[in-house]
Amino acid sequence: MRVPFSQFPGRHERHYRRRLGNPLFPRPLAEPTDEDLLDVQRLDHEELLEFLTELRGVVQRAVELKPNEETQVVLDLKSDLDRLYETASALADDQGGNKNAIRQLIAVIMRTVWSGAAGDPLAESELEQEEAARTAHFSLLQQPLVAELLHPDTLIAADELLPTLLSESAAAVAAALELFDADQLAELCRDGRRLLDEKDPTATGFPEAHQRLAQMEQRLAALQPTRALN
Repeated sequence: MRVPFSQFPGRHERHYRRRLGNPLFPRPLAEPTDEDLLDVQRLDHEELLEFLTELRGVVQRAVELKPNEETQVVLDLKSDLDRLYETASALADDQGGNKNAIRQLIAVIMRTVWSGAAGDPLAESELEQEEAARTAHFSLLQQPLVAELLHPDTLIAADELLPTLLSESAAAVAAALELFDADQLAELCRDGRRLLDEKDPTATGFPEAHQRLAQMEQRLAALQPTRALN
């Protein structure tokens, strides 16, 4: 009896599944075993437990904040919550509840920060920009691929970035492309053309990969309308 895939896989299992029989990857998994799948699921479970332990600690720190806590203590706590939200976006299981709790804690802390900035136009302007950036970032993190790419120990090696983008959904790629500037995206598009010309010379074997490449090229054209792809 084969081990079933997880309903809500973590980053290890997601990357494992991307590579399954996928010749676009430099190291595809041609003959996976149940033990291989169990191993990546175990790694995802261990990461989840580590996250939950750290989250409980950060929540406790928030509960213990003094009414007139030092600014740096508050800012460090907010930074940790931002990081944990990003971490949660790549984890196994449904993290909707934990992410909502983190957002609520950040909102409470930000009210304290806003209170301290009251009457300072520059500080208030900076806080507005920060909150807008956080909102945009959290929106991108709705796609786990973004969190996987931003993870400090990402599983997506440099030579797997392009195959990953070509193998993901349109929504995931749209979010991920926000992480790249025009020069980086131009290189990805050129390499993508070469890869698909090599792996699919008749342009019939990987229709979704061709669609993702077209999506990447459209994004590049939007960034630099006058730039021609070479």
